[in-house]
Amino acid sequence: MFSSLGSPPFALANARKTFRQISPKHTFGQDCFEEKPFEYIELALFIDLILSANRFVEAHLANIKDVAKAAGVSPATVSAVVNDTAYVSPPLRARVLEAVESLNYSPMSAARNLKRGRSQLIALAVADLQNPFFSRMVCAAEAAVSAWGYSLVVFNSDEKPENERTILGRIRSLSCDGVILVPIGGPERYQQFWRDPAAPPLVLFGREIGDNRFDAVTLDNVLAGRRATRYLLDLGHRRIGSITGPTFLSTGAGRLQGLMQAMEERGLKPDPQHVRSGDFREEIAYSVAMEILQRPDRPTALYVANGLMALGTMRAINDLGLRCPEDISIASTDTLPGVGGLRPRLTRTEHPMGDMIDQAVRFLMERIGNENTKIQGRRVTFPPELLLGDSCAGPDAGK
Repeated sequence: MFSSLGSPPFALANARKTFRQISPKHTFGQDCFEEKPFEYIELALFIDLILSANRFVEAHLANIKDVAKAAGVSPATVSAVVNDTAYVSPPLRARVLEAVESLNYSPMSAARNLKRGRSQLIALAVADLQNPFFSRMVCAAEAAVSAWGYSLVVFNSDEKPENERTILGRIRSLSCDGVILVPIGGPERYQQFWRDPAAPPLVLFGREIGDNRFDAVTLDNVLAGRRATRYLLDLGHRRIGSITGPTFLSTGAGRLQGLMQAMEERGLKPDPQHVRSGDFREEIAYSVAMEILQRPDRPTALYVANGLMALGTMRAINDLGLRCPEDISIASTDTLPGVGGLRPRLTRTEHPMGDMIDQAVRFLMERIGNENTKIQGRRVTFPPELLLGDSCAGPDAGK
């Protein structure tokens, strides 16, 4: 199947087309943010297609030698055909042009990029491709960089420092023109991107690392936690717990801070036994939710800090024979777009994904277009939107 993806820079676009043919009920592009059926097996297939496309990009960036080999001629003959600088017999010319087309070789673009030292590739390194949040991010980024005439190469660190270290090296070896990175560590990990003049520009996405030398596009995570918790408080809940992300990440720490601020505004504090980390992972959140919800003093509402953990929490509620929102209300930050069976629909604070990605790509293009100009690190923080679903009710709804 993957051999049909074609040659770069069209491999990822063809991955999307292949996925659409296999799973026509899911739509990409701007529609990819709508809630439509999207099963886990389909997500796994999409991830495989993305990673296969990456392998094609890395292994098959067509150059004049590739065209010459495919046509069975010398590179000089290819140059003569594409630049029209010497006579080449019609049969040979036809072979060369056929190879140029089949390899998607763009000689003028290639020559121009070589002169400029450009690859027309933008790298996107995400933290966990099994999390559908990041598949939304890939959708948005692929559309955004394409609009600027670039192709996207996707990497997955899986929240592992050794993976991220390897990825950053591969990005340099591919001569990517820019990088959008969901960081998993502190500022010391990324010093090469501001110390080395030859390093590609880097934009941090979603997470802060405490270094203002880098451009960063983030969500207001404190506001995300605060708005979701205020909504639960306004419904009358006082015993509110939370399944948080890792607090060494700005996303986890910020959303927990927002929860605490909202409760302190009402003179309340959560029971420490009701606030546990789910590590932004479904299975861990499921285990933690099982423990919290089996307590005799269980909370009447939970703020869950991301969509994947909300899925684990919903599974725990179902397995315990509880009802949402009658027995327990759930508010989250983000949801899982279109995952069949995630009912009721979540009330949540949401990333404006399209706007955030567009901003990150604009930052990159400004850096790429001003190679010799020092631009101070810039930061844009987007406010979350509160979207009401069916997962919240008052604390007495089930009585």
